[in-house]
Amino acid sequence: MADAATVRRRSRGTGGGAARRAERTAVSVETARYIERNIPDLEILNDEALSLIENGAETILHEIGVNFVNNPAALQRWRDAGADVSGERVRMPRGLARQLMATAPSRFTQAARNRERSVEIGGRSLVLAPVYGPPFVHDMNGGRRYATIEDFRNFVRLGYMSKWLHHSGGTVCEPTDIPVNKRHLDMLLAHMTLSDKPFMGSVTEPSRARDSVEMCEILFGRDFVAENTVMTSLININSPLTFDDTMMGALEVYAAANQACIVSPFIVGGAMAPVSVAGTLTQVLAEVMAGIAYSQLIRPGAPVIFGAFVTSIDMNSGAPTFGTPEAAQITYGAGQLARRLGLPYRSAGAFTGSKLPDAQAAYETSNSLNMGLLSGVNFMLHACGWLEGGLVSSFEKFVMDADQLGALHKLAQGVEVTEESMALDAVREVGPGGHYLGCAHTQAHFKTAFWRSDLLDYKPFEAWAEDGMRDTLTLANARVRKLLEQYRQPELDPAIHGALNDYVARKKDAAPDAFS
Repeated sequence: MADAATVRRRSRGTGGGAARRAERTAVSVETARYIERNIPDLEILNDEALSLIENGAETILHEIGVNFVNNPAALQRWRDAGADVSGERVRMPRGLARQLMATAPSRFTQAARNRERSVEIGGRSLVLAPVYGPPFVHDMNGGRRYATIEDFRNFVRLGYMSKWLHHSGGTVCEPTDIPVNKRHLDMLLAHMTLSDKPFMGSVTEPSRARDSVEMCEILFGRDFVAENTVMTSLININSPLTFDDTMMGALEVYAAANQACIVSPFIVGGAMAPVSVAGTLTQVLAEVMAGIAYSQLIRPGAPVIFGAFVTSIDMNSGAPTFGTPEAAQITYGAGQLARRLGLPYRSAGAFTGSKLPDAQAAYETSNSLNMGLLSGVNFMLHACGWLEGGLVSSFEKFVMDADQLGALHKLAQGVEVTEESMALDAVREVGPGGHYLGCAHTQAHFKTAFWRSDLLDYKPFEAWAEDGMRDTLTLANARVRKLLEQYRQPELDPAIHGALNDYVARKKDAAPDAFS
């Protein structure tokens, strides 16, 4: 009969093997921590150029001004702050906007319901969030079609399953099968229940922003929301130099509730801004300064992000173009301007004008993603899934882009130069004419030495041919299916889940459907 010690040893051995086998086969939902750059930002403008642009922005605000349309309360706030208001035009004394912006924080935390997935926005951080806003979706099986709420939910599931995405985003696609005045409720419910990553609030009408805050009070608790930032929101400026009542109304709700706003001009160079890089940067800075200053009139200290969505235009067709040198120059320059103001910066993404996840999409996306990393972006919206100039959310491109975001994590680490990483002992061990495959240094580091794609094919030709000669689109389609099959909903207190469902049902019952 075996003694007790022997039984315990055997039990540990059996259990350990089972645990290791279970670990190899279990579905692991891992999210990498937000990026903290250990590499320098690329600075394309010298101090003289930056000063000229800053002076030009002050000139725009003082001499030309900006319009706050259909918003008498905003005009009165500006009058009280010392601006000259004529009709709906607001002209600011030099230095007023900069003075008001001084209360905006340089860095803030957005809390996730899973606190381990909360993110820091500002400083040296980079937070990656998915595509935002397209009315269409595309996949290899169904082609291009109007998006539905089930498409939306599947994108949220994919975002939750994606290791390199830190944020669930906002309108990852526009669910056109739900009434316009109610779809924000279903979208928020999906982010809150199908993922536990941070998310964005609704901005399409001020009352929908209030609904977003109230749903967060259910999810996080009213006291927690009062003291913490739990949402970001995208506040687009109607460039050139126009602040509409819908976006400003949403900003007013969020700023008053201490929730973060991305104040972002929407620039197509040559259409909404001058064709020159310097002219566009000057207008972008003026618009951002006016918008962020206004957020601080609502609530000093409200968290904000300096946004810049910039693309150029094809002068033959009028279509926006992406991944271009001019857009890169503007993105780099805007990053420098944001840092001089001490504000978090939003720009870049997986941009492409391509209609399919093809070579054009890959080139343009690669240019745009690397530009974002090097320009010092702190919050990158559209980091995966963008297709056809932002009209389409692509399932295959979502996983293709999300995979490549891992390379940004690796690049951002920089190069470690230590006695261990210089590996002189390995060079001594191998000597002239040898190889490093079996040396001690390689054996100690091979698991983490190189970033490796979870999607792309590295097989020799013969093995690739035997496996069906699958191209990247086919591999991505298979990965979408695999991730959705493996998806398991993160746990949520049933009482909170029920309260959210009740809130959505009450809100939907309180108003007739509207599709415009």
